[in-house]
Amino acid sequence: MLGERASKKFNEYSKIFTVDGNLSSGKGKLAQQIADKLGMKYFPEADIHYQDRIAGDGPLLDERFNGFCNLERFYNDPKCPDGHSYRLQAWLFGNRVLQYSDALEHLLTTGQGVVMERSPYSDFVFLDAMFKQGYIHKRCVDHYKEIKEIGICEFLPPHLVIYLDVPVPDVQKRLQEKGEPYEKKVSASYLQNIEDAYKKTFLPEMSETCEILQYTASEAEDVEKVIEDIEYLKFDKGPWLEQDDVSFHHLRLFVQDKDGVLDPVAIPRFIPEITIGGAEYDKIYYEFRSMHISKSEFWILPGSLPFLKSNFYIRGVVTQMVCFLVAIIRRATTLKLVTNGSG
Repeated sequence: MLGERASKKFNEYSKIFTVDGNLSSGKGKLAQQIADKLGMKYFPEADIHYQDRIAGDGPLLDERFNGFCNLERFYNDPKCPDGHSYRLQAWLFGNRVLQYSDALEHLLTTGQGVVMERSPYSDFVFLDAMFKQGYIHKRCVDHYKEIKEIGICEFLPPHLVIYLDVPVPDVQKRLQEKGEPYEKKVSASYLQNIEDAYKKTFLPEMSETCEILQYTASEAEDVEKVIEDIEYLKFDKGPWLEQDDVSFHHLRLFVQDKDGVLDPVAIPRFIPEITIGGAEYDKIYYEFRSMHISKSEFWILPGSLPFLKSNFYIRGVVTQMVCFLVAIIRRATTLKLVTNGSG
């Protein structure tokens, strides 16, 4: 049984758009404006607290349950010897995967299109910049490529990527004027590496399956012109054209299963940067269990244990830290069960 047919809900802008660009390039403002103009849903950029923000029941969880990482520490000490930089990037990638699954689920369930800031498809530009700056080891790059390849292979790519091309000196100026104190420490070479990864790798690759629009900062200010450009696009390439209600149905079932979505992101590999000892895992796990969690949320945690067991050596030596995504899965799953019933 297919249930509701997705195609019956679709309209001209039942699509996924992503807005990409360097730090402080104006992505959020433009994405919000496009969503408002076209009747689409705006998804702000996913951070380390993504699911905690949209499905949490109060204060954000401690970073012990959110990847053992934060942006401030990264900018203050990008070469931290404990592997923090890759831990941050792996955690952010997992959250972007979760957000993209939510975007697809929203589109297939409601028919309303989505405009996002960045996506798991563009996340690698930061990893590339980190490696070129000497912030992370080659083994981290290899691990990331593996989880990315299998982590998004079941998704359909965005219909449109909008790239905001802001020169590095202008980015630095914006960061100095409006950025967080720790963001003002970012180097020009790091920003340049991000720009290079976008222009030399990301945009050429995505152009094979997506429409691409590029704007300077001043051009992006003319939202009506951007909307006009979008209206002229044909959207005549990419795997979306090959789908039907059956494939949409199976994709919707897949993206609703957050454990299944995240399994590939948490493959068991011994990567020191994202690994802790079994004893420390036990300590953190039971600290999490002792938190004040409502009954409606708490019973969800055992349902995530197969996900844990496939990636943790609970009584052994190592534990994959990226699998602490279970701390936010239980919130996301609970919310969707309450709002959507059995799906």
